[in-house]
Amino acid sequence: MAVITEEAVRKLTADGEKTLHLAAGDIVTPAAREYIREQHIALAEATDCPNDQVVGEFETIFGVKLAQKPEYMTHLRGNLLVFKDHPRIALRGKIDSLEAAIILLQLKAQEKGDDELLKDLEEIISFIRQLLRCEVSGEAVPEFQLLGLDARSLREQSHHPSQYFGIRHFLPSVQYGEIVAQLNYLRTMAREVELAAFKAFQGAHGEMVRSDIIRAFNRLSSLFWIMMCKERQKNEA
Repeated sequence: MAVITEEAVRKLTADGEKTLHLAAGDIVTPAAREYIREQHIALAEATDCPNDQVVGEFETIFGVKLAQKPEYMTHLRGNLLVFKDHPRIALRGKIDSLEAAIILLQLKAQEKGDDELLKDLEEIISFIRQLLRCEVSGEAVPEFQLLGLDARSLREQSHHPSQYFGIRHFLPSVQYGEIVAQLNYLRTMAREVELAAFKAFQGAHGEMVRSDIIRAFNRLSSLFWIMMCKERQKNEA
């Protein structure tokens, strides 16, 4: 059962759809019914169908069934549709952008003949794709290692670079070169993904539904900081 508001009806019919399918038990608010009447939208309620089943290929988070996927909606999982501004869809967009930026740095590493960096970035891409699978499927993020470091070591080394790399905390600067600058860009993008995950998985009362995903992207930003320190260490040796 779902409560169908006027706003939901407006979005579901924004592409000109003139038939709105309801599931059994759905409640349409008075304002929504008035809008439906004014716009001459046909209301196909579950009681119109045999055995109270609504004919439709797609479900929505409002409980409404749709025979076709509107352009302004996309898949959350399976045949469940959400609007494209849904926080989890925004998160997937941020993940996609991060992966694209990593591939650009891989091309630069390839150009410079830096096979180690190229390999390290490929491992990170595989990790990000694993996190995306966990987000879509609902599976828990397993314990992980990145470039030989577990979550605790990533946090420890990123917090104490002078102890591990002989380099004090520093502000990004053009003087450290292109690779450090691009690694810093990836670090900031990983932080943006973490914040998007926070928004996507914050419950109604402030609880975190998927703290495992948020933690994973936090450690990924730590890894990029560690890689920046290692790149400086290599250049200044």
